Amino acid sequence: MEGRELQAPVKASRMVMVTRVESFSAAHQLHSNCLNAEENKRIYGKCNNPNGHGHNYKVEVTVRGEVNPLTGMVINITELKEHMQEAIIKPLDHKNLDKDVPYFTNVVRGTRAGTQMTSNRHPALPGWGSVDF
Repeated sequence: MEGRELQAPVKASRMVMVTRVESFSAAHQLHSNCLNAEENKRIYGKCNNPNGHGHNYKVEVTVRGEVNPLTGMVINITELKEHMQEAIIKPLDHKNLDKDVPYFTNVVRGTRAGTQMTSNRHPALPGWGSVDF
């Protein structure tokens, strides 16, 4: 084609999301320090038991980024697993969230608390910015 300059092909960046799922078990008590004992018992019922009750939790962490052309990965899934173990599983697995995890000291520990925790951003992956979980 006369009159047209040849150009090197533009390589489109590929954004990819990688999700890893882990699970852990923990106990807690539904209780509000803003309520008296009778109100807590009336509102939360058997879940206000001072000894607490347990749950199995599922955590999904999604990392989004461009594929590294040298490795073909956004992140090494083994590294993601290690970071999740350090940032989430070790601090929470088989713990009493009320007594063993400072984050929950003054938070009503129900579904809403889980939502608050998952909306926190943690610098869990060095060089990767922050991770939402």
